[in-house]
Amino acid sequence: MPLKVKRNSIRFYPDPKRIITRFYRPSDDKRVEIIIKNILNLSEEETYLVLDQTLKNFSKRHRNISKILEKNYIKVKEIIKNLKVNHRTLSLKKKLLIGAYFTQEYSIESAAFFNPSIVLDPDQFNLEEGQTRVILSFRATGEGHISSIVFRSAIIDKDNNITVVEPGYLVDVPETVKRYVYDKKRFKKKFKEIEHDGDILDKVIDKLNVKFIYDELMARIVEVLKDKKLSTYDRNEINRIKWFATSHYETTFSLDTAISERVIFPVSYSETNGIEDARFVRFTDDNGKITYYATYTAYNGHAILSTLLETKDFYHFKIEPLNGEYTINKGMALFPRKINGKYAMISRYDGYANYIMFSDNINVWQSSKKIQEPIYPWEFIKTGNAGSPLETEKGWLLITHSVGPMRMYSLGAILLDLDDPSKVIARLKEPLLMPNEEERDGYVPNIVYSCGSIILNNELIIPYAVSDYASTFATISMDDLFDEMVFE
Repeated sequence: MPLKVKRNSIRFYPDPKRIITRFYRPSDDKRVEIIIKNILNLSEEETYLVLDQTLKNFSKRHRNISKILEKNYIKVKEIIKNLKVNHRTLSLKKKLLIGAYFTQEYSIESAAFFNPSIVLDPDQFNLEEGQTRVILSFRATGEGHISSIVFRSAIIDKDNNITVVEPGYLVDVPETVKRYVYDKKRFKKKFKEIEHDGDILDKVIDKLNVKFIYDELMARIVEVLKDKKLSTYDRNEINRIKWFATSHYETTFSLDTAISERVIFPVSYSETNGIEDARFVRFTDDNGKITYYATYTAYNGHAILSTLLETKDFYHFKIEPLNGEYTINKGMALFPRKINGKYAMISRYDGYANYIMFSDNINVWQSSKKIQEPIYPWEFIKTGNAGSPLETEKGWLLITHSVGPMRMYSLGAILLDLDDPSKVIARLKEPLLMPNEEERDGYVPNIVYSCGSIILNNELIIPYAVSDYASTFATISMDDLFDEMVFE
């Protein structure tokens, strides 16, 4: 008997009106100088007229546009100094206008809105009886296929009716704070795992302390770059070191932003081509404290970097790479609590099968064990997780994704032992969810995909992507699901 799955009518579609600003700079420094000279040659009256029209055109599209323009002016201030112009003599209007010429809009979700996950909102106040507030995360993709993390808020009632809160119109990019204490040994090991094959890294960091901060690293790089004998290769390697260092950072959003107005957009070199498939989990520590983690794949167009995001309130986020031999592939999902005193993670180390990893350190993963490989026709190409395992009385429920003939994706499920989740104790022999006829067409056809589900009111609620384009929900009775599973 086929498993009864209820598809929800709610759809999340890409919205080109959701925009942020990005710093824009032509690659040719001479061109930058010409632009600035032309602006400097404008009279104050001409400056006012152009700036006034710019502010009228864009002030309603962004929160505090003048602050954005001022920040981007600062980013080209060195060019102004090179032109022998005293920037202190420039009027605020002139500075803002210069900033405007080095600013562009970017539509963060114009191409796709997909691969969602769902967690309980830390704010459960001002709800009616039986209601639960949740946070949904999505992979939003815009021009150039650059992906970022965006959020939506929803309320689920006692009957699992879902009401999505209307998203805010303005989108806010956080302040990026590069404050991080690096461990020299770990920094060196992880960098070599990714792309390093020269010895300039040793020259850069060997004179640093065992623990060092970002500013100390940058100061040391400046010192090394003074060596005129450095080869072009070594100089490029130093740039890679700088890029790697920026993958450790923190971001903070303004407290006056709604959750739907916050976007985590790529800022480090390791993620210049996108932040992919964040799997959020509400993690309960041994002391009862709650922390939200998300694992995601940072992609720079050439290499991937498994990354861990941490937050307690969805305003302040800490981001840093995951370390260890078994973090080199995509799709890692953290368990929502420690097991036998250790952190636990599902991974797809070989790109083909599901593995489990245990560690004393949430950032370092040095061992793994295969727990599931494709055995049914609908999963012969590969299988992986579809979000963090969910704890039930019968075991850890792991929703999986698999790829079968014609590269069609489907969702499945396995059950892991509560005390020893390296043991699979039950599984579905047939897919839990496959694309129906309305879901087969999109940016990448024939795909259903999820990055995290939730159990409420004895039902499994799965937010899922439709052919890498849009997103929706499905719900399944937990009783029906367990009845269909084959116990081993």
